[in-house]
Amino acid sequence: MGQKKDLTGSEKSKIVRYLAEGCSSLKIAKLLKRDHRTIKRFIQNSQQGRRKRVEKPRRKITAHELRKVKRAAAKMPLATSLAIFQSCNITGVPKSTRCAILRDMAKVRKAERRPPLNKTHKLKRQDWAKKYLETGFSKVLWTDEMRVSLDGPDGWARGWIGKGQRAPVRLRRQQGGGGVLVWAGIIKDELVRPFRVEDGVKLNSQSYCQFLEDTFFKQWYRKKSASFKKNMIFMQDNAPSHASKYSTAWLARKGIKEEKLMTWPPCSPDLNPIENLWSIIKCEIYKEGKQYTSLNSVWEAVVAAARNVDGEQIKTLTESMDGRLLSVLAKTGGYIGR
Repeated sequence: MGQKKDLTGSEKSKIVRYLAEGCSSLKIAKLLKRDHRTIKRFIQNSQQGRRKRVEKPRRKITAHELRKVKRAAAKMPLATSLAIFQSCNITGVPKSTRCAILRDMAKVRKAERRPPLNKTHKLKRQDWAKKYLETGFSKVLWTDEMRVSLDGPDGWARGWIGKGQRAPVRLRRQQGGGGVLVWAGIIKDELVRPFRVEDGVKLNSQSYCQFLEDTFFKQWYRKKSASFKKNMIFMQDNAPSHASKYSTAWLARKGIKEEKLMTWPPCSPDLNPIENLWSIIKCEIYKEGKQYTSLNSVWEAVVAAARNVDGEQIKTLTESMDGRLLSVLAKTGGYIGR
C-alpha cells in the first residue's frame, strides 16, 4: 500500500464510522487500503481540540492621540503604520487597529515615479506656461514615444479572484522577452497613427529623423493642406534624440522651426496630454493580466487599442491644456495631477 497525499472526504467519513464501530487504526488502514501513518495522523489531528483564542485587552486611542497620528501620517508619506504610531509615542496598539485607524485618514499608495523638480525646473515650467497661455492648442501636435513589453508593467496582473478559484498562471521569462517602441501624435481630435520603430533600432538623432521621414512626414504630414502646415505647432519632449542640434536643424529644413517648434520645459511629462493616451492604451492591452508571446502580437494589440480611441477622448485630452497651464502657475511650477 503506497502512501498517498490526502484523504478524500469519503475516506474521512468512513474512518469516523469505523472508529465508532471500535475498529483500530491498523484495521481501518487495511480496509481503506491506505498507509497506516496517514490514518493515524488524521485521527490524532481530529482528536486535538482547537485552542481558544485569548483576547488581549485593546489599547484605547484618545482624540488627542488621533490628531497626533493624523499629523504624523501627513509628515511621513509612505511610512508603515508602526513607524507612524511610534513617532507619536503610542505603543501597544495591534497592527489591525493601527491600519483601521489610518484607513479613516489615509490611503496606501505607491511612490510616484517622476523626475525631481528643482528651483530652475519650476521657473522654466512657469515661463513655459506664461508663454503659451494664449496659444490655441487645437493646432499643436503633441508627440511622444512609448515602449510596450510582452508582460506589461509590474503589478498589473492583480485582481479579484472568486473563492475556490485558482489564480491563472503567468509566464516567466529568463530575459524579459523584449518590447516594442511606439511613436504617435495627437492634434485636436485626431490620432496620428501610431507608428512602430523597427526592432533593434536605437533612436539617436539620425535614426529619429529618418524614422520621422519614413513615417510621420511621408504617411501623414505630406497629405495635409498648406494652411494646416503653416499653422501647425510641433511638440516633442527634450529627449537627447529630439533636442539635439542635428534634429533641430533637420526639422528646420522641413519647415518646423522657431514658433512652429514648441519649446518644452524640463521634467514635464505631466504637461504632455499624449501621456494620458498611453495610459488608455496600456490599460486596454494589459487588462486582466494579459501577456503576449511575440512582439508582433503586442504591436497588433496596440494598433487595435489605438483604433478604439475615439475623437472625443482625444479632444478631451488636447482641450485640457488650458487647465494644465493654469495649474502649473497656481502651483508655482510644481507637478500637476493628470
